[in-house]
Amino acid sequence: MTLIDQIYIDGAFVTPHGTDLFDLHNPATAQVIGQLRMADATDAEAAIAAAKRAFASFSRSTKAERIALLHRLADALDKRREDLIEATIEEYGAPVSRSAWMADYAVGAFRLAAQVLESYDFTRQIGTARVTMEPLGVVGIITPWNANAGFIAGKLAMVIASGSTCVIKPSEMSAIQTRIVTEALHEAGVPAGVFNIVTGRGDVVGAALSAHRDVAKLSFTGSTATGRAILRAGAESFKRVTLELGGKSPMVVLEDADFGAAIPFALNAGFMNSGQACIAGSRILVPASRLAEFEAAISEAVAAFPSGDPRDPATAIGPMVSQRQWDRVQSYITKGLNEGARLLTGGEGRPEGTRDGWFVKPTIFSDVRNDMTIAREEIFGPVLSIIPYADEEQAISIANDTDYGLHAYVAGRDESRARSVADRIVAGRVIINAAPMEMSAPFGGFKHSGIGREGGSFGLEAFLEPKAVMG
Repeated sequence: MTLIDQIYIDGAFVTPHGTDLFDLHNPATAQVIGQLRMADATDAEAAIAAAKRAFASFSRSTKAERIALLHRLADALDKRREDLIEATIEEYGAPVSRSAWMADYAVGAFRLAAQVLESYDFTRQIGTARVTMEPLGVVGIITPWNANAGFIAGKLAMVIASGSTCVIKPSEMSAIQTRIVTEALHEAGVPAGVFNIVTGRGDVVGAALSAHRDVAKLSFTGSTATGRAILRAGAESFKRVTLELGGKSPMVVLEDADFGAAIPFALNAGFMNSGQACIAGSRILVPASRLAEFEAAISEAVAAFPSGDPRDPATAIGPMVSQRQWDRVQSYITKGLNEGARLLTGGEGRPEGTRDGWFVKPTIFSDVRNDMTIAREEIFGPVLSIIPYADEEQAISIANDTDYGLHAYVAGRDESRARSVADRIVAGRVIINAAPMEMSAPFGGFKHSGIGREGGSFGLEAFLEPKAVMG
């Protein structure tokens, strides 16, 4: 059994002041596979102090020095790729193909930041003013469990590119992955204190980062409820914030859509990352005139998305991350049935052939109204809702009738029509006909899906503040 009893402060692995232990599980078996000794507020204080000391010199580093460092970080993490894939399967339960994508995404985040930094101009002349983009200072980073390495790498890369320093509080549920990432980053030779990784409870370490006067900026990815608490805590000291929160993304299937292409698009968007994705297209809007045709086709196609052993290359949907998450998803399936939604596939309980792990049947409801709980709240599991609509105007109205605005999807043969619909959907990103993600484009949401943007130059500027000098 793995024991993780060190955190990373001021360029060194140290024993945390905190003494509480947290059990780590394999979601595919529900067995305990390790324990984490969790950091506390004292550890957070020490990490913040280290980051503050490091900022004095690192903020004056050159662009060339930071670009070189970002490439070293990418190389170091790439060397641990296989270890990271294994940890992601064992500790998170991601299917093997998804785990490889996650590892590569984390490596790519450092390379993308280096690319953005190459062409970024920190000094601009605006009228008579010389405007410089200044690093903010100490950044508090809080990341979730559903893409651990990617979130750490993506946020840290832009912090380094900006010349800021940081304290990272990853999810305690991802401690094995975090240890591998930390060891890799340490090997890259980052100046002491530039990044610190302190794994502990959100209401302890996260709360300390949110309230501390020496933390200038908070970057958080997670639930909308926690985002609200962070925003309140940070307001007292006027912290800058980037919040990437929840979603209830619409997949708008237009009347002219080719179902042979639209249905795989919808299932991939809905079941990505085992449904544990903030950008999952969990509301499928289908023209009422083609509803029966769509239902028959998607009921057949869902067989290509089995839930089961994450080590099986055929598996598309792995287990939920925890017993608590499994219970949450089951409760939403029950609510869907109780509210009168019609079950097409899946349902309550575990899939056939699974017994001990936190597996969920890939579930699709139809005849869902947009006021039902399963259409309003983020489920974070492989549960999709088909909502019929009468015409294009109603489809856009339903798509936008949500507290969220993170992501959306549109499927249709007529490209100009699909773009017209996409332009009217209130969401930070819209994908048309399974187009590939552009990683340098801004990522973030409207409404309850968050504040600010990540990715590309927008992500870099999230850690910068403009300063104008005249005369």
